[in-house]
Amino acid sequence: MYFYHNILRNMRQVLIFLEKRQKLMPLLNDSPKSIGKEEREKPVGAQTRRLRTCPSVLSFAAVGGRFEGEGPLREYFDELSEDHFFGEKTWEKGESTMQRHALSRALEKVGLKVSDLDLIFAGDLLNQCVGSSFALRESRIPFYGLYGACSTMGESLSLAALMLDGGYASCAAALTSSHFCTAERQYRMPVPYGSQRTPTAQWTATGSGCCLLACEGEGPYITHVTTGKIVDKGVTDANNMGAAMAPAAYDTLCALFRDTRTKPEDYDLIVTGDLGRLGHQIVSDFFARDGLPLGERYTDCGLLLYDIESQDMHCGGSGCGCSASVLCGYLLRGMREGKWNRIIFAPTGALLSPTTTFQGESIPGICHAVVFSNHKEG
Repeated sequence: MYFYHNILRNMRQVLIFLEKRQKLMPLLNDSPKSIGKEEREKPVGAQTRRLRTCPSVLSFAAVGGRFEGEGPLREYFDELSEDHFFGEKTWEKGESTMQRHALSRALEKVGLKVSDLDLIFAGDLLNQCVGSSFALRESRIPFYGLYGACSTMGESLSLAALMLDGGYASCAAALTSSHFCTAERQYRMPVPYGSQRTPTAQWTATGSGCCLLACEGEGPYITHVTTGKIVDKGVTDANNMGAAMAPAAYDTLCALFRDTRTKPEDYDLIVTGDLGRLGHQIVSDFFARDGLPLGERYTDCGLLLYDIESQDMHCGGSGCGCSASVLCGYLLRGMREGKWNRIIFAPTGALLSPTTTFQGESIPGICHAVVFSNHKEG
C-alpha cells in the first residue's frame, strides 16, 4: 500500500506541475519575436542603447571653488566660493554642501523642489561616497549612490536617462562632485605636507555639477548612452591618470562609433573627461593610427576648466567635479545657445584606491559616453 500511495502522490505532483506549466505557457512562449519592433530597436550594439523617448535636460547648474573661478570658464558657473570649506568646519562637509548647492541651483531655475524628483543619482571620490550620501541624507528622495571615479557624471546621466526612457521615473537628478583637498588627503599626500607634483599630475577640481532630466523638455536631449568596459593596460603610476584612463576612453568611443555606425565628423564636439593634456594626446594618437583623426572637434574637460599654463595645473584638471561642472556650465549652455547641436560627453575614471596603489596594483580605467542632441533622434 505504501508503494502505491507514493505513486499516487507523485502522479498528483506531476499533474499539478503540468497544470501550472499550461498556465505559464503563454508567458514562456513570449520569445523576442513577440516583442514590439519599437522595443527591439532600442539596443544598437553590444554597449550602446538608443533611447526611444530621448529624455530632456530640464535644468543644470555648476558650483566651483576659487581656482575654478580664476579659470577661463568662470562665467559659466552658477556659484563660486573663495572659501575651500564652503562655510563648514571640514573639507568633506564643504564638499557635501557644494553638492547641495548645485542641486538647489538646478531646481530653482525651473521652479521645482527636491520633492518633485523621483530619483537622485549621485557620487563622488570619497570613501563610501560620503560626499553624496551626507549631502542628500535629508532629501527623502530615492537615492542611488554611485562610484565611477571621474566617470561618475557619465554613469549617473546614463542610469537616469535609462530609467526615464524605461518609464520608471519622470524626473531625476544626476550630480557629482570632487574637492581638491579631500581627494589629495585620501589618495595622495596630506595637503599641509606640500608635496611636489610630477609633470604628469593633474589638479583635482573643487566643483560640482547637477543635471536634471525629465521625460519632456526643451532639450538638449540624451539620444544614446554607451556603457564602458573596464580597461587596464598596466599603468601603476597614481600621478599619471591620463595614461591610465586614455585606453578606456578610446575603447568606449570606438564602441559608440561602431554601434551607431557613425564617425567623428558626425558630431560637433567630442569631449572626454579629465584625461588632461597627456591622455588627450594618447586618445588622439590612437584614432589617428586607425585613420579616424578626431581633429579640433575633440577636446577634454581637463583642458577646458583651467588655464593650464598661467594657473600651473601641469597636465590639466581632474576629479569627477571637473567634467560635471564643465558639462553643467559650459557645454549644456553652449548647446542651448546653438553653439553645438550634437556632442559626445565621455568622462573617464580611474578605478583605484590608496590600498591598491600601496600594494602595487595597476590602475583600471572606465569611460561612459552620453550623446546629447538639440533634436530628438529616431
